[in-house]
Amino acid sequence: MARGRRGHSVAGAIATRIGRTLLSVVASTGVIIGLWYAFIEVFDLNPLVAKDPQAVWQYLFTAPDATENRDVILDGLWHTLGDAAVGYAVGTVAALGIAIAFVLSRSVEQALMPVAMMLRSVPLVAMTPLLTLIFGRGLLAVSVIAGIVVFFPSLVNLVFGLRSASSAAADLVLAYGGGPFTVLRKVSLPSALPALFVSARISVPSAVIGALLAEWLATGKGLGYLMQRSQQTFDYGGVWAATVLITVASVAIYALVGFVEAVVLARYGPAPSRRA
Repeated sequence: MARGRRGHSVAGAIATRIGRTLLSVVASTGVIIGLWYAFIEVFDLNPLVAKDPQAVWQYLFTAPDATENRDVILDGLWHTLGDAAVGYAVGTVAALGIAIAFVLSRSVEQALMPVAMMLRSVPLVAMTPLLTLIFGRGLLAVSVIAGIVVFFPSLVNLVFGLRSASSAAADLVLAYGGGPFTVLRKVSLPSALPALFVSARISVPSAVIGALLAEWLATGKGLGYLMQRSQQTFDYGGVWAATVLITVASVAIYALVGFVEAVVLARYGPAPSRRA
């Protein structure tokens, strides 16, 4: 009986979260399209450079060379999303490892946190040429550049999440003979799940931006490079179409993170609606 009620509550929490996410996406899309048209009209922008949604649709779907345009942009999009996924994984794993070290040792935190905050203040655009010299122009450079974008916000959130664990639960584990690593595994890491998903919602779009930056300044591949090349060849429709598709992909991934968060936290943590 209790298990049935638990199942209904989990399903209800998931459905509520999905509904909120979809409503937010639809509303945001409508607002963006309206502002897009309004911006072009109010500032009387040159239609050769400023493409409206209808022009982007024609570029991708109804123009004589739409199939070729679409294939080129989608190839770049998949490459960029792959780069972003690698960067997100690298940045999140590194942030989780450092956050665990901070929680287990205050001296480590006192030694490394000021360095991390100092590095965070350096613009990534200024660091990219140096990172390219050190790591080359391949996947390693993309992983480092996109990983840096993900690392810092994830580190702060994960440290907070790990420290939000119940002290009573930690004391109980210690009373039964558990050590610091047992407390970490049984108490701290489960308590950090909400913070992990908060970090994901922030870091996933950031990873995409980091990947685009790396492609633009370092690798010469993916959608970042394609947008740069399109601008240089006056293919402004390609620039706008690439921007629209990477934005749509980022919103879709953000919504997917929200769905996974609803499923995981409804099963293993407090319901999303109660954490608002």
